Amino acid sequence: MVKLLNQTIFASKIKEKKLYIFSASDICVLFGVSVVAAAALLHRYKKREFILQLKRGLYVFPDFLPPEVYIANKLYSPSYISLEFALSYHGVIPEVVYEITSVTTKAKRRFETLGKIFSYRKIKKVAYTGYELQKQQELGFYIADAEKAFVDANYLRLINQREPISRFNKEKINAQKAMNYALLFNNKKLNSIIKTTLQ
Repeated sequence: MVKLLNQTIFASKIKEKKLYIFSASDICVLFGVSVVAAAALLHRYKKREFILQLKRGLYVFPDFLPPEVYIANKLYSPSYISLEFALSYHGVIPEVVYEITSVTTKAKRRFETLGKIFSYRKIKKVAYTGYELQKQQELGFYIADAEKAFVDANYLRLINQREPISRFNKEKINAQKAMNYALLFNNKKLNSIIKTTLQ
């Protein structure tokens, strides 16, 4: 445990392994200590603000932060970035979206961390598709393609009795591809919305 008291060694070893987000179990493996010792160390470093807590059990260094899109995938899984954030990312809607929006097959969740909001909405397992692996800072993250983000967003708007998306760039959406995604939800009203909005 003595060797772990040196913050510089602790940080350099984690950064060397490119562990942008780490947990107590990572510390156990890297330094050969018990779970109790790792948890105590993380607690101490968090109190000193040497490390930041993303959520219970997940930590980052303030000077070694991964991209927000990478954090979004790691905070709650399985999940992929979709909805308004993905639509803005692909240039489908003109607005800049500050909340990192994702979909999951689990219960909906919301995290406020690092001054950002990360939200997760539930969709059916059968419709959990249409995402791709992209990279930022050499780190991979999953994000819906433009068509799937458009369908996911309209599905959740329908469920919440909100109006369909009206302001968007139709040229960025392949209507047939979007329709194929819509069919996965087995919802006639959604099919109609996708068909009419993309005509």
